[in-house]
This record gives sequence, structure tokens and C-alpha cells, in this order.
Amino acid sequence: MKHGPLDASDDHHGRPHRGRGGKRMFDYGELRLLILAMILQRPFHGYELMKAIEQRLGGNYTPSPGVIYPTLAWLDDMGYASIELEEGGRKLYHVTEQGRAFIDANRSLVEELLTRAVPGERGHDEVPDAIIRAMENLKLALRLRLRKGPPDEATTGGIANILDEAARAIERR
Repeated sequence: MKHGPLDASDDHHGRPHRGRGGKRMFDYGELRLLILAMILQRPFHGYELMKAIEQRLGGNYTPSPGVIYPTLAWLDDMGYASIELEEGGRKLYHVTEQGRAFIDANRSLVEELLTRAVPGERGHDEVPDAIIRAMENLKLALRLRLRKGPPDEATTGGIANILDEAARAIERR
């Protein structure tokens, strides 16, 4: 099935790309365009690209191999990217002249996509290491608690209250 240049919001199975919490992360064509723009910045292998997108989006979305590799194949099929086979059979993706023209034709969307990133990537102040460490500690604590099994209603309410109070305290600062 051939897709047009800007209808890539699905995961090649008709499901929209979604970030954490099930919210739609990208509109039509955006993931393809983001991938192409990132490859323009420097060539990538598929796995590297998955990690780079995750990092760029602050961990809010990590495309799966089932999204990345078909998208890279589509970019190659359309002539927007080319593949360099490296030793061991790894594929390194580069942007072609046709891909550059496609990026240029969609420059405003490319700029918006490249700024949908962690605060430091958008030109804002970097998130201090202490805050990142604290956020990671919170995520780890929640994961460890949930591994013990589903919390009962009282525990769920207590955890939600703690998180809500933390959010209110942060907003007051």
C-alpha cells in the first residue's frame, strides 16, 4: 500500500502513533517528516533513530521497531532516503536530494516538529539535573510499587493524592 507524503500518522496497521498516556503524538505525515529531518542532521541506523526520537521527546514517546523500520523503508521507496550497508549488514540511512526537497517544501512543519522536544532542545533553559533525577526517582518508585501487584482503592487514592499535592506544590513555586 503506497501512502502519500503526509499521511504517516498510523503505524502501518491503521493505528495512530501514540505517546505515553495514549495521546496522539503525531498528525498525518509528521513522524515520517521528523525522521527525515533527523536523518538530514546526520545519518542514523534504525535503532539509533528510535533512541534519538525518544531522547528528543523527553521520553514521552519511543517509536517501536514496527513503526521505525517500515517508515524508513517507505522513505527509501519514495526516494527520500538512501541506505548504506555497513559491515555486519547494518543499514545507515541518509537523506537524498529528493528528500531535501521534500523537507524544504515542508520547512515550517519540520521546524515545529524539531522543537517538539525536551525543554533544552527548544532553546529554553536546560532542565536541571536535580529535577531530572527526582522525576526519574518518582517513575522508578511508581514502577516498583506497581510490580507488587495492583493497588487497592485506598492505596490508589493515596498515591494519586500524593502526586496531586506534589503538582500543586510545584505550581506554587
